[in-house]
Amino acid sequence: MREFLSVERIDPTKRLVVERTKDFKEIYEVFTTNDASTQSDRCIQCGDPYCLNKCPLHNYIPQWLKAVSEKDLEFAFKLSNEPSPFPEVMGRVCPHDRLCEGDCTLNDGHGAITIGSVETYINEEGFKAGLKPDFPGITTDKKVAVIGSGPAGLSAATYLLRSGIAVTMYERADRAGGLLTYGIPNFKLDKKIVDRRVKLLQEAGLELVLNCEVGKDITFEEIADKHDAMFIGIGATKPKSAGIAGEKAPNVYAAMDYLTNIQKKNFSAEYDKKFDFKDLNVVVVGGGDTAMDCLRTAKREGAKSVTCLYRRDEHNMPGSKKEYKNAMEEGVDFTFLVSPKDIILNENGNAVAVEVVKTTLGAKDESGRQRMEEVKGSEYRVNADVIIMSLGFDPVVPSFLAENGIETNGWGGIIINDETHETSTSGVYAGGDCFRGADLVVTAAYDGREAARSIVDSLLN
Repeated sequence: MREFLSVERIDPTKRLVVERTKDFKEIYEVFTTNDASTQSDRCIQCGDPYCLNKCPLHNYIPQWLKAVSEKDLEFAFKLSNEPSPFPEVMGRVCPHDRLCEGDCTLNDGHGAITIGSVETYINEEGFKAGLKPDFPGITTDKKVAVIGSGPAGLSAATYLLRSGIAVTMYERADRAGGLLTYGIPNFKLDKKIVDRRVKLLQEAGLELVLNCEVGKDITFEEIADKHDAMFIGIGATKPKSAGIAGEKAPNVYAAMDYLTNIQKKNFSAEYDKKFDFKDLNVVVVGGGDTAMDCLRTAKREGAKSVTCLYRRDEHNMPGSKKEYKNAMEEGVDFTFLVSPKDIILNENGNAVAVEVVKTTLGAKDESGRQRMEEVKGSEYRVNADVIIMSLGFDPVVPSFLAENGIETNGWGGIIINDETHETSTSGVYAGGDCFRGADLVVTAAYDGREAARSIVDSLLN
C-alpha cells in the first residue's frame, strides 16, 4: 500500500469516439487485475477515511482496496457487497468525483484513487469467478411488499431478503430496474448488469410482479392485506416545467420520455417513432446527468447537430464532470450562460427555435452558489428541429397515498421519519426520489437499505 508517490492515478480505458458513438455499448472497459491492484496499492489507508465518510452508503472502501491490492478477490467481493445492494452499478453510475474520489486524500496533488473503477472490477471479476452475494433463503413467515423496482426498491428487497423475509415487488413497467433500466442509457449501464441483480434476488426468493400499476391494476389495500409491511419506492418521474411560452409544442419533449423510448427501441420493443431524431437539429435545455444522457443518446441516434443550453457555466454544472467530458468528446456543442425565455413556434404550432437571454454569475447566495443574473438586451435565438427539456423531476403523487393516510409535503415528496423511514401510516415505509425529489442512485439505495433495516427490526425483534 501507499504507492502513490511512484504510481499515478489511471482511468479505465475508453472506447474510441468514432467507435462508441455508433452503438449503445458501454464506453469504459473493466480494469485488468493488474490495474485494479496497482491503483488499490496507492491507498494510504487513512485513519479517518474521507472516501468512506463521503459515500452515502459508507462503503468499506479502504478495506476492499487493501484486499484488491493483496489480490484477495473473494474478500473484496464480500466487503463490497455488504453495505451496497449493487456495487457494480454504483461503480458505473455514481458521480465519484463529487463523492468518494472527490474526498480522497490523494486529491491534494497526487490524483484520487480510481475507486469507482476498482469497485466495478471487484464485482465483475467476482461474478466471473462464480462468486455470489449471500442470501439465506426465506426463513421467516413475514412478508413485505415493495412498490417500485428502481434503486430504492431493489435495495430494500435486497436487505429484506438477506434477513429471510419474503418480498413481493410490484412494478408498472414491463421490466424491473426503474431508472436503472429506462432512465440510464446502455452506454453507461448495460442492462444485462441490472438483469443479473434482479435474477439474483429472484433466486433468493423475490416474487416480481411486472406490468402492475398500484392503484390501477391492483389496489393498495389488496397489497396491504397480504403483507406485514410495505415499502414505497416509486421515484420522481414528473418533469419540471420551465414555465415559458411554447413548451407544450408537439416537438418539445421531456427528457425521460425520450430516454425511455430509445431504450425500448434498443430492447427491440415497441416505441414511439416520433423520438427518431436522425438528421435533425436537437437542442437540450439543462446541465445535469440526465441532460448529458439525452445529448449523448441523440448523437448515437444520428442527429444532425446536438446542442446543450445551460444557464450557468461549466464549473457549476450539477452533473458529473466525466459525463460532461464524454459528451464533449462525442461532439456535443455546449452553450453556457444562457437561459431560455420562450420557445418560438411556426404557423403550424411546432417549435423552431429557443429564444434565450445571456446570463452572468453574480454574488453568492446563502448556499454559497453564485446567483444567476440576466443580461438585459442580450436575447437571441437558437434554431432547433426538436427540443428536449431536462430541468429535473418532481414526484408523481398517486391517489393511493392520501387515501391511506400517507402524507406528502408541498412539492409532493412523501414525508417519512428520518430515523426509521416510516411514513405517517404505520407499517408503510418509503425512500428514494419519491421522498427526496430527483437525486442520486446511491442515495436511493441508502434509503432502501435503511428502510429495510427498520422493517426487519419492527417485524423480527
